[in-house]
Amino acid sequence: MSYVPHSEDDLRRMASAAGLTDPEDVFSPIPRAVRHRGPLSVGGPLDEETLRRLFRVSPSRAVFAGGGVYRHHIPALVDALSSRQEFSTAYTPYQPEISQGTLQALFEYQSMMAALTGMEVSNASLYDGATALAEGALMALRGKGIERVLVTRATHPAYRKVLETYLSRAGDAVVEEVPFCRDTGRVDLGALASAVGSDAAFFIQNPNYFGVLEPMEEVAAAVSGTAGFWGIVVAEALSLGLFRPPGSFGPDVVVGEAQSFGNHANAGGPLLGFFCTRREHARRMPGRLVGLTKDSSGRTAFCLTLSTREQHIRREKATSNICSNEGLCTLRAALYLSALGPKGLRSAALQCAAGAGELTSLLRDRGIFPLFSGPCFHEIALPLKEGKRQALLAEGIVPGIPLVRDYPELGEAVVTAVTEMNTKEECRWLAGMM
Repeated sequence: MSYVPHSEDDLRRMASAAGLTDPEDVFSPIPRAVRHRGPLSVGGPLDEETLRRLFRVSPSRAVFAGGGVYRHHIPALVDALSSRQEFSTAYTPYQPEISQGTLQALFEYQSMMAALTGMEVSNASLYDGATALAEGALMALRGKGIERVLVTRATHPAYRKVLETYLSRAGDAVVEEVPFCRDTGRVDLGALASAVGSDAAFFIQNPNYFGVLEPMEEVAAAVSGTAGFWGIVVAEALSLGLFRPPGSFGPDVVVGEAQSFGNHANAGGPLLGFFCTRREHARRMPGRLVGLTKDSSGRTAFCLTLSTREQHIRREKATSNICSNEGLCTLRAALYLSALGPKGLRSAALQCAAGAGELTSLLRDRGIFPLFSGPCFHEIALPLKEGKRQALLAEGIVPGIPLVRDYPELGEAVVTAVTEMNTKEECRWLAGMM
C-alpha cells in the first residue's frame, strides 16, 4: 500500500519537463481508434481498509480474538515510512551524533505516551505489557517497605504469570491476588480494602481481562495514601484515546501494551510494552529515557538522558536487564499516533465500543447475555460451550479466547473482542451461529 498518486500539478510539471503540452500526449503513439475514452468503470474512491479487503485472502471469515493483542486499522503511511532502510536497520542509538532521527522518534513517542496516560515521564519502550507490569513491581520493590505485591485476579493471566516469575527471584516479596465480583466482573472493593496496606504495592488492569471497566475513582480512593505504591495496567492502548487518563487517578506508574498503536497482530508479536511514571520515580525507571537538549553551538539536539540498562553500567547497579531494542515498534507507534491524531484515535476507540454494543444487542436478541454486568469497552465475556466454539472455528469464525483454563470457576466461556476491523456482517455471522 505504498503507492502515492501524483497530483494534477505533478503531472503538468512532468509533462512540461518532457516537452509535452498535455499529459495525454504521452499516449500519442497509440492510435486513437484503440484508445479507451472516458473514465474506467471501476468503483471508488475507497478508503484504505476497504481497498485492502478487495485483495486480501484470509483463512478466517471473521476474527474476534483479543486478550492483549488486537487487530486495528493501520494507515498505509506507517508501513511505508517504518520500512525505510534507516529505520528498519537501526539499533540502539549509542552515538547521538549519528542517531538524531532515531532519538527524535523515541522522544516524540515518549511525549505522546506521557500525554495519553497523564503521567510526567515515559520511557522508550519495553518488551511487552507483561514485562512492563513486572518491571513496575520491581521498581516498587526498589523503594522501601514493600513486602507484598497485590494484583487483581481480573488482570491478564499471562501478565500475572510473568509477574510471579520475575518476583520469584527478587527477594522475599510475595504476590497476592485480589478477587473480582462474580456479578459485575469488577474488582471486589471489600477484599481490596482488607488486603491493601503500606507494605503492599497494588496493580489493577483497566479495562480488565474480561473487557470490563473498573471503578477507578473508588479504587483510587481505597489505595491512594494506603498502599505503599500502586499502578494501573492498560492492555488495550486504544482505550487511552477515549477514557479519562489513568494518571489522573494518582498512580505511581501506568504500564501496559501499546501493540494496538500501529503494530500488526501477526501471530501474537512482536509487542510493545510502555512504562510511564511520575518524575520522582524517573531514576528508578527501567529502560531508556530520551531527552531534548542543546549542542555546543546552541542547536536543538536529542540524547539519551537516562539509560539504566545493564550493558551501559555495572550489572549490580542496573535497574533492569532489558536488552532488546524495541525501536522499530516504537517508531510505528509514533507514526500511528501522528497519523490519527487525538480525534482519529478517539474515533477508532468509539468504533470499537459501538461494534461491541452492536454484537451485544444481537446476542441478547437470541437470549445470550454477557457473564458480567459491568460496563465494557470492546471486549465481552460470553458463555460458549467448547463444542460450539469448535464448530465456529470449523466455519472460519474465531469467536474469542477460551476462559476455562485460567478461570475454571467461570465454566465454558470466551472473551470476545470487537474492533473497527470487524464489520456488521461479521457480527451477524457470529451472533447467528452462537
